Amino acid sequence: MQSGDRSAEPRAGGENDRQIVIITGMSGSGKHTAFKALEDLGFFCVDNLPTRLVPRLLQMMLASEDRIKRLAVVVDVRSGDTVEDFRQLFRRLRRLPFSCQVVFLDAVDRVLAQRYSETRRVHPLARDGSLVDGFRRERESMAEIKAMSDWVIDTSDLTPHELRRLIYDRFQTNEFGKFHVSLVSFGYKNGLPYHADLVFDVRFLPNPHFVSELRSKSGEEPEVEEFVLRNSESRETVDRLESLLDFLLPRFQHEGKAYCTIGIGCTGGRHRAVVVARELGRRLARRGYEVSLVHRDVHRDE
Repeated sequence: MQSGDRSAEPRAGGENDRQIVIITGMSGSGKHTAFKALEDLGFFCVDNLPTRLVPRLLQMMLASEDRIKRLAVVVDVRSGDTVEDFRQLFRRLRRLPFSCQVVFLDAVDRVLAQRYSETRRVHPLARDGSLVDGFRRERESMAEIKAMSDWVIDTSDLTPHELRRLIYDRFQTNEFGKFHVSLVSFGYKNGLPYHADLVFDVRFLPNPHFVSELRSKSGEEPEVEEFVLRNSESRETVDRLESLLDFLLPRFQHEGKAYCTIGIGCTGGRHRAVVVARELGRRLARRGYEVSLVHRDVHRDE
């Protein structure tokens, strides 16, 4: 992978922290992958917008009272804009008092042709000719735009994961760069959570259901939590799960995932799974992860 970068760091944002990223480049070069990566990072994203409409989008951003601070827009040959349209847009963006970067994605024709053959899409400039003619016309029309861009990425040898990683590394901030972990406690008798990336079974731990004074309570209550966690096997289970997640979660991040959903299951989803999910959540939050808890079945029987 080769990339040209005119600005190793985003330009200063002036008096605010607003940021605009324009994504452009060759058809099939990975613009959609970059678009989705920026969306994961909290950007307000718009695809295939004509250049003449971008100023209106900027007005909406400025009028949003900071609800929209980070904007990403894909502009390319699909809109039918001329080089002069792009030139005028880029000149206007350079005058703004906050960070603006133009990212151009490219790849060699052989790779672009292979990607098109896999998706069976029609090249926007090859409707009346061959795919090779479409690439040639597009390169000619995009050459000056490429020269005006801040960051040129050759994706010929990049996997989608590697491209996402480049985008994350460049544009993530403290606010949106945190990896999100969602912990879902559930009961096996009600089925697995369909969206879980990892599932752990804790039905072997001591069950408060068989303690009369705890049966009607949930794992959110101190008495139930104390009952479950005072057992040495319970504490060792949480320790081992924490150690496993210490190993796994950074690898999820490295592959380009912005979040991971972890299911913790017991029989009914009221006691043990809730306690373990809550304790794991506390530990992961202390390690800097953004954590959310969902107790799917804790009140189901009620």
